[in-house]
Amino acid sequence: MELGFDQLQNARAFRFEVVVKGATTMQAVVVAVMALFLEYRVGIQDGPSLCAARLTADLEQNVEGNHVLPADDLRGLCERRAAAEGKRVEMRRVAGRRASTGSEPGQPSRAVRGTENGLSEQVP
Repeated sequence: MELGFDQLQNARAFRFEVVVKGATTMQAVVVAVMALFLEYRVGIQDGPSLCAARLTADLEQNVEGNHVLPADDLRGLCERRAAAEGKRVEMRRVAGRRASTGSEPGQPSRAVRGTENGLSEQVP
């Protein structure tokens, strides 16, 4: 659970409360360098969740002492977002292609054209 943050000169120190069942609650701090958020174009509002994930990973690996949000974590977030956007674009492209053919995949498409009397006929 995040308790807040302290603004340092070029960094933000996010404070967390670590609760382990059967153990004393402790506090931990993850420091995030603000320039990295600009460099990777990541919003500062993503800071708490990125720092919480870093802290969780550090605690699982028994890392004690200082916790720092590395550039790799921000880069990874950017890569995951780019991959997700690529999938969304591909899904829209595929959906647009299906809609424009007017047929289901594997079925021949048929065009419709107007006639002089205003009725339409199907063109094979």
